[in-house]
Amino acid sequence: MISCGILELSSAPSLGNAKTDSMEKVIQVLNRMQADGIIERFAIGGGIAAIRYLEPYLTDDIDVFISPVVVGANGLVSFGRIYSYLQELGYHTEREYIRIEGWLVQFVPASESVQEEAVTLANRVAFAGEYTPIFSAEHLAAELLRSGRLKDHTRVLALLESEQMDMEVFHDIIRRHGLAEKWKEFAVRYDWEQE
Repeated sequence: MISCGILELSSAPSLGNAKTDSMEKVIQVLNRMQADGIIERFAIGGGIAAIRYLEPYLTDDIDVFISPVVVGANGLVSFGRIYSYLQELGYHTEREYIRIEGWLVQFVPASESVQEEAVTLANRVAFAGEYTPIFSAEHLAAELLRSGRLKDHTRVLALLESEQMDMEVFHDIIRRHGLAEKWKEFAVRYDWEQE
């Protein structure tokens, strides 16, 4: 059983006052979007989620995984409501991002089963007086493993070494979401002891 709770984003002060203030505003915008029905469920993953569990590092983007995935009439994922809503608030697109209060925010459809579960079971994290859902360490590591980029593997290693993950939960997640083979390849490549 995976439990959800309210945690503190411990590295918040390391972002610096201006980044902390603007991050709080981004979280307020995301929570408002949810309250207004623009997005049903969301959770922060990627680098910002990793900062919750690891040493802080420089990042200027926020990955916001959304569920359910909205598909337009053309059969493609549709971000129309999200973009229109945010443009009405004065925010604008930059490539695949929307710049909100100085942060590049990317809305990622939770189209993989591990992403969907990560959103559904996200921890509620306190940040500068606001609360936001964020991937658990185990779901974050599983998603990074699935993604498979070198920088993602580096973060998986860091999460494993941080000893903040419940390895039984992690192994259950990768088993249920078809990531066991990727885990075996990862363990061999990085000489990580499989438990």
